[in-house]
Amino acid sequence: MNPLSSLRLPIIQAPMASGATNPPLVAAVCEAGALGSLGAAMTAPAALREVVAAIREKTARPFNINLFVLRPFTPDPAQVARAWAHLQPLRQRFSLPDAPPPTRFGEDFAAQFETLVELRVPVASFTFDILTAQEIERLHGAGSFVIGTATSAEEARAWEAVGADAVVVQGSEAGGHRGSFAHDFEAGMVGTLALVPQVVDAVRLPVIAAGGIMDGRGIAAALALGAGCAQMGSVFLRTTESGIATAWKDALGKAADTSTRVSRNYTGRPARGIDNALRRALEPFAADLPPLPVQSALTAEIRAAAARANEAEYLTLWAGQAAGMARVESTREVMTRLERELREALAGLGARRIA
Repeated sequence: MNPLSSLRLPIIQAPMASGATNPPLVAAVCEAGALGSLGAAMTAPAALREVVAAIREKTARPFNINLFVLRPFTPDPAQVARAWAHLQPLRQRFSLPDAPPPTRFGEDFAAQFETLVELRVPVASFTFDILTAQEIERLHGAGSFVIGTATSAEEARAWEAVGADAVVVQGSEAGGHRGSFAHDFEAGMVGTLALVPQVVDAVRLPVIAAGGIMDGRGIAAALALGAGCAQMGSVFLRTTESGIATAWKDALGKAADTSTRVSRNYTGRPARGIDNALRRALEPFAADLPPLPVQSALTAEIRAAAARANEAEYLTLWAGQAAGMARVESTREVMTRLERELREALAGLGARRIA
């Protein structure tokens, strides 16, 4: 069964990590007739069991759990040491202790995946790399609907070939990490308006449009391009349920259309966020920073200290290019507004005639 076909609203709340998504937010979206998603990339298996149980306590509707596909690799110790040295002035700024770099850089994807199969979640989505056909078969055996992430038609076809049920098409406007895996991220920096119809024509899978969609007009545009749903993230970041730091929410309220940059300085993987001092401080060393999840682990204490101090300049302020349109609302209010705006946009399109 395709849970997307049973949605009352063609909206998927993006599975943002970094604490942005949580059971109250996910459940509120589901209860409004859309698909709520939890970004669980940084969640250990035991905690993943707890958070899925918490979602199920709040809603009986389908929901999505998202993981980063990060295969094991051995980082270069010399590169790690250099990156750690570059961070010492920032660590001193927040009075963090003089210490060696961490030796554990993130969660074990294999263990997370096994837990996801065990939990038999309604929808499982993935980004950063592609699953094998065998892994998708295991998820199907557990009753999960599988969604991949693509930044090009080539990547969408690759997900189709391994048996995915749908694909999120991530336009260059999207906030957070870029999902490219079949080519360098620059090749995948195609705008939503250009990318979605090309992917719709390239695959038979249901296509989910993502990137720069913040209101009913954007959802209507995605549907007009052939997408079945619109995935929206930044619109939920300022909600009362959102788990992000107050400084991050405040920065979103001040964001303009030119405020974001795509950089790998924060985590080691290209990601779009509001530009700040942390990115600029690391820019001279950008070419030599270790990949995700290593750089993310190295900067974690700095970002946590910045959150405690409510200093936006040293956080990762993930945000899409239209994030300045986000409002301070409850998730229920956001969903009610989006539904009204979508109806108005579709009615307006139907009433127009070419002169």
